[in-house]
Amino acid sequence: MNTDPAENNPKFNTILSFCCQRYINVISINTEYFMFSSAQNILNGTIGGQQGAKRALEEAVILPVLRPEMFTGLRAPVRGILLFGPPGNGKTMLAKAVASEAKARFFNISASSLTSKYIGEGEKLVRALFTAARELQPSIIFIGSLISLILVSSCIILFIDEVDSLLTARKESEHDAMRRLKTEFLIQFDGVQTNNDDRILVLAATNRPFELDDAALRRFPRRIYIQLPDIRTREQLLKYLLNKQEHNLTDNDFRWIANETNGYSGSDLTAVAKDAAMGPVRELGVEELKQLSISHIRPILRQDFIQALRKIRASLSSSTLDKYIQWNSTFGDCS
Repeated sequence: MNTDPAENNPKFNTILSFCCQRYINVISINTEYFMFSSAQNILNGTIGGQQGAKRALEEAVILPVLRPEMFTGLRAPVRGILLFGPPGNGKTMLAKAVASEAKARFFNISASSLTSKYIGEGEKLVRALFTAARELQPSIIFIGSLISLILVSSCIILFIDEVDSLLTARKESEHDAMRRLKTEFLIQFDGVQTNNDDRILVLAATNRPFELDDAALRRFPRRIYIQLPDIRTREQLLKYLLNKQEHNLTDNDFRWIANETNGYSGSDLTAVAKDAAMGPVRELGVEELKQLSISHIRPILRQDFIQALRKIRASLSSSTLDKYIQWNSTFGDCS
């Protein structure tokens, strides 16, 4: 793949200009690389658990890129995948891992530009984005909390993080501009579904699947539950987090901490590990810290995690977790 900066790619510039020239006052552009030396390790190593989501993304994106001749007819990849579940468990990271597997690069556009204060501008921008997606084939478009354009080979991904903010259920009290924006997005999405020549995947993530519009939900035939990490995944994550830290934790200690953190999300576990890592530092006075060599700070102990767990609790209530489980059993992908 051409590794020149995106802004030096003539085709990239042409489409960028097409999308953004008329919207330059409401769109903030930031070019960025997102490349990893070992993408497979990111998808299957750093992100613990979530085997169903990994398998679905490999089937829909990675394998068709590697073997496009195999994925035709009934094997053609789906055009819509929804990643849903509690926050802090790797939905966005999974999407980025797919981009890294394709050694992608991308630029970011503020998602707030979709809701322009000017009547009709939001719908025009949605149309421009989908048109750019088709013009840039073969490529990937990745829409996250920021809308991002990713250049790779063989297909296009529209990734929408926090998709509920765009595609919530329509209500009588909803502003007419937002209603038109949703309608335009769904119309463009339908174009993706019906045109067999388009290599476009709409990949969305949400923490609030229960708020999605029924018409939007129907367009995501694969709905993958990104659930809380199980005990084995929690243990793996803890070992990964402390891999480069000085500690005296045994396998039994890691197993004990993993057992005590049932119901914790990945981000909750990270917060616990960070707080425990501060334990040795908190024992020292300010003046002592100014002069002490880092090699003289004691290693992290099990007791530091005991103290951290007294302060940092799981961020997800049992009632909210029950809602996710119920929604998954009703609408989720059972494969």
